[in-house]
Amino acid sequence: MVLDPTASSPDLTRAICDIPSVSGDERSLADAVEEAARTAGHLEVIRHGNTIVARTNLGRAQRVVIAGHIDTVPVNDNLPVRDVDIDGEPHIRGRGTVDMKAGVAVQLKLAVEIADPAVDITWMWYDNEEVEASKNGLGLLAADRPDLFEADFAILGEPTAGQVEGGCNGTLRAVVRTHGVRAHSARSWVGENAIHGAAPILTRLAEYRAREIQVEGLGYREGLNAVRIGGGVAGNVIPDLCEVEVNYRFAPSKTIADAEAHVRSVLAGFEIEITDASDGARPGLDAPIAQEFLRAVGAEARPKYGWTDVARFSALGVPAVNYGPGDPHLAHHDEERVPVSQIVDVERGLRAWLTAS
Repeated sequence: MVLDPTASSPDLTRAICDIPSVSGDERSLADAVEEAARTAGHLEVIRHGNTIVARTNLGRAQRVVIAGHIDTVPVNDNLPVRDVDIDGEPHIRGRGTVDMKAGVAVQLKLAVEIADPAVDITWMWYDNEEVEASKNGLGLLAADRPDLFEADFAILGEPTAGQVEGGCNGTLRAVVRTHGVRAHSARSWVGENAIHGAAPILTRLAEYRAREIQVEGLGYREGLNAVRIGGGVAGNVIPDLCEVEVNYRFAPSKTIADAEAHVRSVLAGFEIEITDASDGARPGLDAPIAQEFLRAVGAEARPKYGWTDVARFSALGVPAVNYGPGDPHLAHHDEERVPVSQIVDVERGLRAWLTAS
């Protein structure tokens, strides 16, 4: 499987998407990306598992990391890609077109073609973004090679419809439990129904009103929702346990401790176990290099509501933004598709900034 980085970015998108790379099965695509990157003599190429790093070492005053994940969620009869017309506009439809192989295609093409950038660039294409954090290729690389993350600014090619989304919300998951007493359902008064006891939890969540919090000029909308509920052991037994899984998306001005305190306050009186939490990332758009980037690409700054790997850069003190082609609402969708014009526009914007043209 060979990729031609001299092809147009839409054609390279088609080729990259047609190499299946569901999380955990990225080797073939990683091999192809590595081979393409090694065709450029100006790049130092480093392989770490199925993560590929390619960087310039020109002694520039500033260094930028530009990253993208190469894995996708499972395919559902949407490969190979095909060209479709939506309201008169050409699109490429198929798994990964939005999240986020169109962005990777733009990055790989620019990495090979731009031999004399205005800043030093570290390109990172990593695996296992769509699964548990312990497998995330970017996180594993940061643990083993923190030196590769030394930079003044970072760009993650997550789909943003060609706009710039600064930072990201944090995320916290918790399990809220109620307990009861088992009994035969024919004699329910002998027991205590744990599922019925969870009703106030659902009421509080249903009545919860999401807040929008301003952080460095961008409004981050929060959310607190039940995402799963379980309980009961049989169709004729009063349940003695009910568990409600809750997900809190919180503004990047909050710490994980702040988020946990808020969840415990809203659901006070119930047993709560925090099962997972990740800090958000502040927008980072006040940095001079970020302002130069915004001007060069001509994009509007927006907040990123979902959690992305920009948080990993933010935690290392590197301001980071999301910038890539594709409508994020179509990520993981069976009708995943990206406008060809957005691929071209993002390539043009990044090229203009990286070459200071």
